[in-house]
Amino acid sequence: MPHIVKSYDIELGRLEDGIARMGGLAESQLASALDALESRDSELAGRIMRSDAEVDSCEAFVNEQTIKVLALRAPVADDLRTVVGALKIAGEIERIADLAANAAKRSLVLNQLPPVAPMRSLVRLGRLALAMVKEVLDAYLGHDAERALALRDRDQELDDVYSALFREILTYMMEDPRTITPCTHLMFIAKNFERIGDHATNVAELTHFRVTGKAVTEQRTKKDVSSFIGAEPPTD
Repeated sequence: MPHIVKSYDIELGRLEDGIARMGGLAESQLASALDALESRDSELAGRIMRSDAEVDSCEAFVNEQTIKVLALRAPVADDLRTVVGALKIAGEIERIADLAANAAKRSLVLNQLPPVAPMRSLVRLGRLALAMVKEVLDAYLGHDAERALALRDRDQELDDVYSALFREILTYMMEDPRTITPCTHLMFIAKNFERIGDHATNVAELTHFRVTGKAVTEQRTKKDVSSFIGAEPPTD
């Protein structure tokens, strides 16, 4: 429902536009980072790293707009959830963009080394993380709580792929110690993608709260077992 004071709606609209722009930039950075990895394109990787400042600028705008609305409008109920949620979601999106830039930075090193077979599985993991980011941004902008919750459950799928990739990389290094250096970089990039999935899931939970006013209380099932590979997992 529109507010009596039209400028209030304009300010809330600017806040949502800022999140939409920031999310689009982060999504584009992640997609480009995957392209740079797959094609071994160092020039593209460099552009991704430089463009990270644009995401930071968008986050600063969202922060400033949030403070302005809180100070001038004293929002309550739905409006308060929208404003505070935007502030938190901006932080999650900024981390997604940072992790994408980190992946691009690692690809610069990988491009100086012979290609290794686990790269194919790494790209698959990255594509899954990218799909999660796109889906959760669509859910947020569409005010779709059910879609957000469905996305939350996909984090388990990403954990499965990440754990399988971790095992594949370890096996590859043991079979050929000459691949230890490039495979170590693959492990770092894989962790970046796994963390992107976590941040996308956080956005899903914030989206659900924004729309319904109810926090997601059910604990998220984490299926990343990479910490226990090569050791006995805990029994309790």
